[in-house]
Amino acid sequence: MPYPYTEESLKELRNTGDELADATVAALFESGDVGTFNTLMRYVSTAGSPLPEGLPDVAREYLAATAAPPAWVDWGEMEKARLFFIDNNVHISTALSFASMPACYVVPRVAKLLSATHSLAYPSKRMAETGQFVVYLMRPDAFEAGSRFVPAAQKVRLLHASIRHHLLREGRWDTETDGVPICLEDMIGGQMFFSMLVLDSLHRLGVHMSNEGADAYYYAWRVVGAMLGVDQEAVPKTLEEARQFSDLYMTLHMGPSEDGVNLTRQLVEMYEEVVPGTLFDPIVGALVRHLVGDTCGDWLGVPRTPWDTAVKAVPHLLGVLETVEDRSPYGAWALDKLGDLVSVFELSALTRGRVMHYAIPEQLKKEFGVSGGVPPKKRWSPPPVTVG
Repeated sequence: MPYPYTEESLKELRNTGDELADATVAALFESGDVGTFNTLMRYVSTAGSPLPEGLPDVAREYLAATAAPPAWVDWGEMEKARLFFIDNNVHISTALSFASMPACYVVPRVAKLLSATHSLAYPSKRMAETGQFVVYLMRPDAFEAGSRFVPAAQKVRLLHASIRHHLLREGRWDTETDGVPICLEDMIGGQMFFSMLVLDSLHRLGVHMSNEGADAYYYAWRVVGAMLGVDQEAVPKTLEEARQFSDLYMTLHMGPSEDGVNLTRQLVEMYEEVVPGTLFDPIVGALVRHLVGDTCGDWLGVPRTPWDTAVKAVPHLLGVLETVEDRSPYGAWALDKLGDLVSVFELSALTRGRVMHYAIPEQLKKEFGVSGGVPPKKRWSPPPVTVG
């Protein structure tokens, strides 16, 4: 993929999926082994553990082919990324929750995909899966025997392939307009949301970081992308190239949609339930609006409140905490511990203490774009959205 990126080069990525994972999922559905695979894979949660008897051969071959990280990984950079995460875990969790996820909803075809594949009645499931995935990635033994990251990546890759399988087989996706579901273009776009956009959000929150730390964090997500089947030959190699890709991708695809509004409403309500009481509920939406900007906030139906101004004081508060951290090794240790506790609390609130399993869905929602289950009680009503 030549750099700089162009509208034409991105269009080429729109019709590409993941050949290995797609072939594996197709074979599992054809043989009727999806249920067996899901049941047995619940017992495969750590790297290097023996595969259970009865696992279909095509699954064994896939797991063997994807069991190791790419040969080009620079482990020094990965350690820098891990230390960067430890130092900024609360801020990164905040950025992932209130910037990365809403950014996905600003791309209408991505929002449509998420609406079709995740019940809107249970938005915490997707956030819990994402949070757990990041925690697994940033552990010291992430790629070693006994780690949970590699099996999680293998399962998520098949999950994406299964969504492509369902939508294409059932004719529920406009390939002429939107290309392949979860196409390479959108997978790279997602990689940008979870890496570069997180760094942008840290900057907006007033978090000080070195160029070296930012580069390492971005590098770690390139490794993640490779593990998820994203062709790294097409992925920006540097943050400068990432900026160019992201700006073009968002210019081409971002906009308002009913799915985006619904997903955002569910996300905000979910976090309002996590925050004790109701006094600080408006700060959830205010933080989303602060990190994604007013235009995207309006498209996503995030209400404007007096907290929109108050939340801008967050960078000043973080600046005070960073001063304490810089001047005292004990302060740094205490803040790192506090950050770890907050992150663990947030994840445990979303998972309710359970380990999240990444399974291949045997079917999608019966009605494309319509939420399933009983929606939670609404705390606010988004304004009407004109799609066009």
